[in-house]
Amino acid sequence: MASNTSTSASGAIFPGEVFAQTADFDAGIRALIPRYDEMLEAIAHCLPSTATRILELGCGTGELSLKVLEICPEADLVAIDYSPRMLSYAQAKIKQVGKASRVTWIEADFGDWASGNVGLQTQKFDVCVSSLAIHHLEDAIKLKLFQRICTSLNPGGSFWNADPVLSESPAMSEIYDAAREEWAAQQGTTLTEVRAKRGTSNPQGYSNHDRLATVTAHLEMLTQAGFQTVAVPWKYYGLAVFGGFVGK
Repeated sequence: MASNTSTSASGAIFPGEVFAQTADFDAGIRALIPRYDEMLEAIAHCLPSTATRILELGCGTGELSLKVLEICPEADLVAIDYSPRMLSYAQAKIKQVGKASRVTWIEADFGDWASGNVGLQTQKFDVCVSSLAIHHLEDAIKLKLFQRICTSLNPGGSFWNADPVLSESPAMSEIYDAAREEWAAQQGTTLTEVRAKRGTSNPQGYSNHDRLATVTAHLEMLTQAGFQTVAVPWKYYGLAVFGGFVGK
């Protein structure tokens, strides 16, 4: 397991790891992302408690994994992430609460999964979730991923994603930026201080630096991918939880 002070061996980090040291993962993201816990709770509220098979794309530090396992007590979780550091961090966290037997961890790029190059091709899920990961993909890969998710869900299944979204105009961008600065100040820090702890990331697999799309563009891609109903159950300035249901 990675220690709470581990760093990337090469000095560079994967897109999505954000911080150079694992000790900064959870506290740092809560200062960087306004209402982070509320955002994950919004996903949790969309999940049926009766779900038994759940797929998580880009499990990161395991914060969403914990909520999924709690809200769906009978569910087994398949968690995919391409970062060995994050997988190790999440595994330790889940083991600590005694739920390790309910999780299958897969080190892989979910862009490869979307392209059919990772296992699970015949497996079906009741729900798919993701947080702060898909925004690193180009729109063409986002659409391909949404299509793959759609075909992997059981009838009536759903997908929910929490991500930063592209502002609708320069004026809205300024409003979103101000909201993040205000949030950081409420946490007793500044975005400059938080960002100073970030590592330097290079493209990795299908992931790059931020490749944001508007909420509208995401909903259009989900509809094109085959989701019968699409929705935005939560939004806070430049952050949103969006997704939808496949037909029964």
